Amino acid sequence: MRIVTILLLCSGFLFSAPSFEVATIRRSSPDMGTSDRESFQGGVLRMGNVTLKQIVRYAYGISETQIFGGPKWMEDYRFDIVAKADGSVNRDNLLTMLQPLLAERFHLTLHHETRTIAGYALEIAKAGIRMSVSDRTDGPGSNTSQTSINAFAFPMPQLAIRLAVVLQRPVVDMTGDKRVFDFNLRWSPDGAQGGGPGVTELPTLFTAIEEQLGLKLEARKVPVDAIVVDSAELPGEN
Repeated sequence: MRIVTILLLCSGFLFSAPSFEVATIRRSSPDMGTSDRESFQGGVLRMGNVTLKQIVRYAYGISETQIFGGPKWMEDYRFDIVAKADGSVNRDNLLTMLQPLLAERFHLTLHHETRTIAGYALEIAKAGIRMSVSDRTDGPGSNTSQTSINAFAFPMPQLAIRLAVVLQRPVVDMTGDKRVFDFNLRWSPDGAQGGGPGVTELPTLFTAIEEQLGLKLEARKVPVDAIVVDSAELPGEN
């Protein structure tokens, strides 16, 4: 079902939204393959060898399975981005600042729809929550890798977003818990078990979520906020 409200990427929006002091966007070298990299430190956002679809994923905090439409090159062409904020800005704010940058440089226009697609429901496991309720006031904050999520003062909806990025499937928070938590989630990537040399004995992500956090992921059709790309253009010279 299409939501009537359309995201207007107009000049007024660009003016009022936080923006980078300086930003460069260039096509990546063809010999980079499909390996991508990201860094968000000291108020500087760096992305290397990323597709526009990946950039939209970061900017809006959703999985790529929730992004529809747009030209085919959104998944083929890769870009290097270096964008500097005016002062020290944390990771989440840097990613939000990507939204007006995409509208300016890629002439990206999009709208939101509610769609029901295959994904996961994040629920409380039978044994109950195992995470520590946070008393920190400087969060939420997190550090996510391919095999871990270290977080503090983290709410359930944010955890669902992080898991969606890892799984590349939408994850919807259905716990109903409004508290914030500190946790260190660690797991072994698919196919890395079996006790081979140098392999750390860690559970799969689904097992780790239940054993370490007291939560579970149930595969089902879930309603999600989907982004539909109406138009996009290749960026010009910086």
